[in-house]
Amino acid sequence: REAALDLAADGVAYAEIRFAPELHLGEGMEMRDVVESVLVGFAQGEEEARDLGKPIKVRTLLTAIRNLDAANETADLVVEYRDRGVVGFDIAGAEAGYPPTLQLDAFEYLRRENAHFTIHAGEAFGLPSIWEAIQICGAERLGHGVRIMDDITFVDGEAHLGKLASYVRDRRIPLELCPSSNLQTGAAKSMADHPIGKLAKLRFRVTVNTDNRLMSKTSMTHEFTELSKAFDWSLLDYQRVTVNALKSAFIPFEERLEIIEKVVKPAYLAL
Repeated sequence: REAALDLAADGVAYAEIRFAPELHLGEGMEMRDVVESVLVGFAQGEEEARDLGKPIKVRTLLTAIRNLDAANETADLVVEYRDRGVVGFDIAGAEAGYPPTLQLDAFEYLRRENAHFTIHAGEAFGLPSIWEAIQICGAERLGHGVRIMDDITFVDGEAHLGKLASYVRDRRIPLELCPSSNLQTGAAKSMADHPIGKLAKLRFRVTVNTDNRLMSKTSMTHEFTELSKAFDWSLLDYQRVTVNALKSAFIPFEERLEIIEKVVKPAYLAL
């Protein structure tokens, strides 16, 4: 509830919040109890935000921790609650030593069920993690994905994309980039050095995300402000990455289009 209200106050129109049910099992809680409690809280936050004149739609992704063993159970819950607020699946945690193929059974099950999923790949580990996530596991989006820069070389200012980078750009695979978080983890040295600047210019499907708002002490407003300072982004740039995010959302097409056409574009036009 509080998360939904905080995001609404920050001007967010749609959010996909991910969490790992398996990390919330103290005091006798079962994973299903956790999912249902979170969904109730998001619904309460949506209702209160609407009453405050700041409507927001909040959906959730259920995350499995890649070095633990609850991926299959988590995937089952994604399918079970797919029409009740859960829109997708994710894996997170240490990349090195825990490639996404370790959860291949879960990804194959989700694909058979026509369920959506994203995979954290390409932050702490490089191109092999991204390749496995896309080509073996079938990821629709890449969590972080900044290391795709390892497959791009620059000669006299001109970018040359390798086969994997070209595939990611050509297929419009969304990159869930989290600039402030990447500075904390060392994936980028400074905001001005963050790959998001080059990736946006090269017209990858770049999206801007907060990652963990508490641990990174950030918000969408803060991320946009820092990007403006680093890259002199304009309102058109902000609109582009916002529309990118909604195009890549896991809600049905009609819902995505409605938010883009009735909320995002009119708001940017007014500005």
